[in-house]
Amino acid sequence: MNRRMKLIESYLLLFSDLVSIALAYTIAILMRFGKFARVMEPELHFVVCVGFLLFCTIYSFLFDWNREFIKRGMLVELIAVTKFNIFMELSVMALLFMLQRGADVSRLVMGYFAILNVVIIWLVRLFMKKGLRVYFTAKSNIVKMMIIAKDKELEKTVARLKEAMDINYEIVALACVDADRKGEIVEGVTVNANRENVLSMARQMPLDEVFIDLPDEDMAYVKHIIYDLESMGVACHYNIDIIERPSKEVRVGSFAGYTVVTYSINHFDYRRMVVKRLIDIAGGLVGCVITAVMIPFVAIAIKCDSPGPVFFAQTRIGKNGRRFKIYKFRSMYIDAEERKKELEAQNEMQGLMFKMENDPRITKVGKFIRKTSIDELPQFLNILKGDMSLVGTRPPTEGEFEQYNSHYRRRISMTPGLTGLWQISGRSEIVDFDEVVKLDLEYIDNWTLGLDIKILFQTVVVVLTGKGSK
Repeated sequence: MNRRMKLIESYLLLFSDLVSIALAYTIAILMRFGKFARVMEPELHFVVCVGFLLFCTIYSFLFDWNREFIKRGMLVELIAVTKFNIFMELSVMALLFMLQRGADVSRLVMGYFAILNVVIIWLVRLFMKKGLRVYFTAKSNIVKMMIIAKDKELEKTVARLKEAMDINYEIVALACVDADRKGEIVEGVTVNANRENVLSMARQMPLDEVFIDLPDEDMAYVKHIIYDLESMGVACHYNIDIIERPSKEVRVGSFAGYTVVTYSINHFDYRRMVVKRLIDIAGGLVGCVITAVMIPFVAIAIKCDSPGPVFFAQTRIGKNGRRFKIYKFRSMYIDAEERKKELEAQNEMQGLMFKMENDPRITKVGKFIRKTSIDELPQFLNILKGDMSLVGTRPPTEGEFEQYNSHYRRRISMTPGLTGLWQISGRSEIVDFDEVVKLDLEYIDNWTLGLDIKILFQTVVVVLTGKGSK
């Protein structure tokens, strides 16, 4: 969808959601109290409504939950609206309880609002979906496009564009530059131009944009076409795919004054990454306070159990190969690293990691703090510093990293975490390093803020039940 249409859709949806929330909350108050004159704590209800409106604005900005709005079906839309409302009510109620005002809000008002808001927003969105479809497909808003391609690519290009383009695009002409196919019908569109007359044809027909699929063509010819089309005021899309990648992993932009195409398997929205970092800072602060409280008790236990320092520091590999010192409560004897070489033959892990169920290097206290994950508490300092995140992939040791191939290295393309998919998937049962890598890459490829929150909750359950830690 072109930028103008996208802006119209985004702002209309946000406006309709805000109006729907205000309407639903007003109706909920009237259903509970009969009329506004009987409303208890009107100022509080005003604050709650404003809280809902602010959440809606922030949620729409950060999570882009209206993506593919026009193409979504009724059921998918209902699920999206329901999920949004659940997050909104839980977030606002949690804030109210933090401010010690949660008990003052009418439960009936909140209950009525929860149902009314889902229904109203959903119905308004279905109406808007139909209205936007009519508007976007109106004759004056249709974007007329020509495709210029080679013979062997023509059918594939037309089919792919027809499947992926938004509803306000219409392919009105085709040009084949290396074969005479004039008059042929391809996917319902007529081939009406060839190499020689493509520009003269473009000048004479109603045309807004051109898609040029000639990645192997002589650049002098391509430049000639683009310059001429630009001079007509026609927008040109030139396919520069060098390797096969999903579209979200290829970005066109500028770098040091050059126009560049950036290829990257990982492309994370900066807004969501900022939120992730803010969550890390908040979690790191809380975790450091908990760690400070625990230090005297853990330190005494460690010192009484075995000689050596309370804390253990080790160089680990962070995002994209950066070295950092990871901190833990010491759970092994001080000669653990030297003894590791003697135990390599008893490694129960296939691949680059070392794991041994009854590791003789672990102290008695070490077994307990490992099972309860207390040994990991000092890593909240790493999180606060930015070396680690609350949720991410496991940071490898230098020895492991030196043996990585290109596939393995991708697991450190994101900031390592205190917890992750590997930790909540029964880490003690996993005996193959490739399985660890698979889980880490699954996390990277499917990362969302929602996934982080889900993993954090599951981590709490795993720690409390002791599942997967030995």
